[in-house]
Amino acid sequence: MSSPVRITNSAPKPNWVSTRNPCKACAPLGAALVMRGIEGAIPFLHGSQGCATYMRRYLISHFREPMDIASSGFSEASTIFGGGANLHQGLGNVTSQYHPGLIGIATTCLTETIGEDVHGMLHDYREKNPGAENPVLVHVSTPSYSGTHIDGFNNAVRSVVEQLAEAGAGTGAYAGNFVNLFPGMVSTEDLRFLKEVTADFGVPMTLFPDYSETLDGPSMLKYEKIPGGGTPIAALRATPSADASIEFGRTLRTKNTAASFLQEKFAVPAKRIGLPIGVHESDAFFTTMEELTGKPTPGKYNQERGRLVDAYVDGHKYLFGKRAIVFGDEDLVVGLASFLAEIGVVPVLCASGGKSGALTRSIAEVTSHASHCNGKIMVREGIDFMTIAEETALNEFKPDFLIGSSKGAKLARALGVPLIRVGFPIHDRIGGQRILHLGYRGAQRLFDLVVNTLLEVKQDSSSIGYSYL
Repeated sequence: MSSPVRITNSAPKPNWVSTRNPCKACAPLGAALVMRGIEGAIPFLHGSQGCATYMRRYLISHFREPMDIASSGFSEASTIFGGGANLHQGLGNVTSQYHPGLIGIATTCLTETIGEDVHGMLHDYREKNPGAENPVLVHVSTPSYSGTHIDGFNNAVRSVVEQLAEAGAGTGAYAGNFVNLFPGMVSTEDLRFLKEVTADFGVPMTLFPDYSETLDGPSMLKYEKIPGGGTPIAALRATPSADASIEFGRTLRTKNTAASFLQEKFAVPAKRIGLPIGVHESDAFFTTMEELTGKPTPGKYNQERGRLVDAYVDGHKYLFGKRAIVFGDEDLVVGLASFLAEIGVVPVLCASGGKSGALTRSIAEVTSHASHCNGKIMVREGIDFMTIAEETALNEFKPDFLIGSSKGAKLARALGVPLIRVGFPIHDRIGGQRILHLGYRGAQRLFDLVVNTLLEVKQDSSSIGYSYL
């Protein structure tokens, strides 16, 4: 059987390098999200105030929670003479007003372009402000011209682990017999689900980052400057004491992840699997958990798997041969393509703003079992929404629906097809941060959503309507 993935340069290569309505966000945004997933931490951007304002607004509209991001507030003078004084003053202000346990400093395009020596500046700040009561300072380089919000997220995860991990730091609950889990940029509900799974397997886990409470917490009588929750700093220091690390992401750069760092420096075995969306990828996750714990998968997950397969049978006649355009973060697109292929849908276009170079191979791997997709999938990375629209018109994909973030709403409306909202960002619906994508349970919810969306289209477009379908 030939490869189910087809790469087509169907349009002339444009003679410009601009992005028109990007299918991505900026790298420091991903880093800020990671810092919010650390207990007692404050994200801090070394750059202009506008960057912090944009990212706060972007994250707030998705998570529907307050999101403080400090800034060194670059001015014209800072750009010319350097922003060291701004950085020092900003760190002092954040420390005195928030009393954080950690400040996570991410750099923006401006500071990277002028060549700020942030490590040196932080060294000077520590020397001028000694004392155990001062917060831990970590730094990650995140110029947006070298990657997407996912690159910023993954770089921040690795940088934090690199700067905090200590051999022999594991004591008490972190003395061993636990697992590091690096899930990537998933929803708050996904994070809670992962904590449930590892608890059911009876294995302690360091989940990083964990913003399941810091960005999806309960209503409080009194505003908390730093919400409770997050991965403890002590747990991050103890990551070298773990029995193994699991990381999600088929498109990750192998030598540039937290799990690979721990494997190379501390000999912590690394297990890499795809984002567990759908039956096949979820099977791989639960198999990995069985191998690491020596325990069988708890019965409730086998029951969830069985119900999901039964639902696949029930809805198969409504889905087989339908066509979808999938867009978003690379590993989410891979997971969704795997899920869609196994339920009979052809992901005719798999598109992402990311440029890992691994998207095509990953899509081929997860759809190789689906003969109905053979030769019908186009994969495009480093793409924007204007180009997606042009590719759709040129290739006559004739999608039955789009699946991805709310940024595809305009395209879906122009095509006259529904948009099924998943991933990040979801700005035009409530609950986007609580969508469960992972595991058999998440696949069940996605499956029901896809089938019912198509059934609704069928009912609404019928001249007589349907009572039974």
